[in-house]
Amino acid sequence: MNTIQPEQKRFLRTKAWLLSTLLSVPMFAACSSPQASSPPPPPIDDTRGGRVVPPPQNQQPQARKGLSTGQKVAILAGAAALYYLYNRHKNRQEQGPQGKYYLSKNGRVYYRDAEGRAHWVTPPREGIRVPVEEAERYRDFQGYNGRTDGRDLTDLVPAQ
Repeated sequence: MNTIQPEQKRFLRTKAWLLSTLLSVPMFAACSSPQASSPPPPPIDDTRGGRVVPPPQNQQPQARKGLSTGQKVAILAGAAALYYLYNRHKNRQEQGPQGKYYLSKNGRVYYRDAEGRAHWVTPPREGIRVPVEEAERYRDFQGYNGRTDGRDLTDLVPAQ
């Protein structure tokens, strides 16, 4: 007959307690809050579908294409508008659409929301009205005063 000695009984209890504790650790670790070292969630491309935000009420009337000597403004669209927006927001401290903008390796501009997700920025279809003196920096880019030729933002990304 097999009998369990008191010393063996104590050893088996200790071993069972230790194994059950070790097996429950992964379950509790999975239920804990996410760590700061986890990668941010995937980017959201707001340019393709999704909720459409109506334009602000104080939007300026539709401007004519080309420079006007009376207005002294230039219309920036496309790559020129994106680069303009990037330059205006690149040093901000806030998060979200009014916060800091980044230039990606593929030549697109994005910002991060409070959760760390990247949101791609698209320029408004009607363009951005900018004073001529400030717009001169963007003369070589696509979208400057209705131009379809010129540089795009991939030219700004350093080669790897």
